[in-house]
Amino acid sequence: MKKIAFLFTTLCATALIYTSCSSDSDIATQTDTTAVGASVAIDAANELDISTGLSVTNSAATAKSAETICATVTVSSPSGQTYPKIYTVDYGTAGCTENLLTRKGKLKITLTGSIISAGSKLIIERIDYSINGLKLEGTIEYTNTTTVATMPQWSRKVTNGKFTDLQGRVYLNSGTHTVRQIAGVDTPYILTDNIYEMTSGTHTVTTEKNETLTLTVEEALVKKYSCAYVSKGKLKIEGGLLNGVIDYGNNDCDTKFTYTQNGLTYNLSM
Repeated sequence: MKKIAFLFTTLCATALIYTSCSSDSDIATQTDTTAVGASVAIDAANELDISTGLSVTNSAATAKSAETICATVTVSSPSGQTYPKIYTVDYGTAGCTENLLTRKGKLKITLTGSIISAGSKLIIERIDYSINGLKLEGTIEYTNTTTVATMPQWSRKVTNGKFTDLQGRVYLNSGTHTVRQIAGVDTPYILTDNIYEMTSGTHTVTTEKNETLTLTVEEALVKKYSCAYVSKGKLKIEGGLLNGVIDYGNNDCDTKFTYTQNGLTYNLSM
């Protein structure tokens, strides 16, 4: 096994930070891997914002959430009916810090119906929004596409995504994924026991140099609500000299994964 010098901008359990491995790989020195780091950060931020959306809109009396919201949350019903509901999550211009994550700006969350009902949408719009100085723009549309009640399913679509890192580099991004729930179905208002699978989908990141990185689900990715990271599954990466597979391991709730290309496997940690 060798190590590879991916400079990852990644959402860790407590903060958005930069991490790197030792540099002894030709792949790392021959191609710009910053788009990989940006992609990891973008996907992690998307998951964080969806988690916030689910937590904020989960208003049942029996609801239990793993997340504490330090922002100011307001709710309105423009039509005067139960739905749609619009939630504004305001972290303020000075920012609001929870678990070492400082978020600024607002999330506008529109819920068209109960998220556990087929056809309902959770739409998240970012307004002057950042996480630890990393600016995020665009819209996430989380739509319930369930056809079998015992296997809830959603599509996750990102449009007009724009990520600006701490160095001012800009990454445009978009993608659509299919997500299904494989545990916690019997307790719809308790989020902490939920486990999800991302069964298919593609995510594209384009740098300001017009270089494109495409990440495609090769083997279903497993994400436990109680874990900060994907714990199992494989992701195909294509772009520049990168043409390999990320393997997230054996379902352990840890930061370890591997990247394999041209028969060589690299041990990585987020």
